[in-house]
Amino acid sequence: MNVLPLVFINLVRHRWRALIGTAGIAFGVAAMLAILAIVTGAIGMFQRLLSSDSHYLVFERNVSDLFFSSVTPAQVAAIRARPEVAEAHPVLFSIVSAPGRPVITCFGVEASDPRLAKAEWLAGSVADFGRRTGEIFLGSRAAEFLSAHAGDEVEIGRGRFRVGGIFKTENGFEDGGVFLPLGAAQEFFHRDGAASVVTVKLRDQSQGATFKRALEAAQPGVIALENREFNSTYNSFKILNFTAWAVGICAFCLGGLGVANTMLLSVFTRIREIAVLRVCGFSRPQVAALIFGEATCIAAAGVVAGFAIGFALLAVLERVPQFNGYIQATTQPVVLAGIVATAFVTAALGAIYPARFAMKIQPAEALRYE
Repeated sequence: MNVLPLVFINLVRHRWRALIGTAGIAFGVAAMLAILAIVTGAIGMFQRLLSSDSHYLVFERNVSDLFFSSVTPAQVAAIRARPEVAEAHPVLFSIVSAPGRPVITCFGVEASDPRLAKAEWLAGSVADFGRRTGEIFLGSRAAEFLSAHAGDEVEIGRGRFRVGGIFKTENGFEDGGVFLPLGAAQEFFHRDGAASVVTVKLRDQSQGATFKRALEAAQPGVIALENREFNSTYNSFKILNFTAWAVGICAFCLGGLGVANTMLLSVFTRIREIAVLRVCGFSRPQVAALIFGEATCIAAAGVVAGFAIGFALLAVLERVPQFNGYIQATTQPVVLAGIVATAFVTAALGAIYPARFAMKIQPAEALRYE
């Protein structure tokens, strides 16, 4: 006997229960998609921020986060003196605040930093960077949420600065950030000439291993990592990814409970119907297939609805002014496949007990069931 028509008939007959199960899966899919896309996008932005036109990152050894890293001027000079190095650019990261904006990323860079040359300058030019004291430069999103224009004075942290220029970049952290000349940033944050990291571009990328060994031997206080190596080992990235998957899976567990509840109620209210099917020749595997078929249809509908809700939510979040442009959601095929697989596995797990219960129904006893 063909089970598939009965699957759709039962879903239509019990449409409200089916919609509840679908909603559970849909919210799980939407939550997991949104969380993973935001986290993946944030990690990607930070990776691009650090790897701007460089091959290696050099930072202080044994620090928990790059914001706490301190590379001294002597160490920067030693890096630049290496024969393998074509360019080395120290960068200082920190967090500042402004009226109504408690968190703004601040960058201290040199005028020669390639991220300034690659930017689209909307006001001022890269030649103006660092020429006059008391000036800051804003990403276009930062200028927007600070309501600032070139020449205006803005309050940043405990000081007031003149806006020397505004530029647009593709990186959300940079576009929503405040830029200071490196020396001014070091003085502002009391870093005594130190940088957070140094981005290094080699003359010949094949000399990377030689550069790494020689630098770490001569400067034991720092560590040099190739960009790909850094991306795979940086603890903050690992923690963010683990947290995102953990929260997403918890959301799916709630969706799985919704499917289990829906299917269990469906079985309990159809005991006599299932008994009739057994009398008419349905085998136990066919009864189980009926339950799993309904759960699979609920999961499929939930995945479609969840993706629609999730992508709509991401589109809205990317445009919310309060996020300062820091959200640039990224969806990778492997993540989408993982979400779909998790949805169907969750639905299948939620249907196991109802299917086993339905398989154990005895026709003779069930026909007398009220």
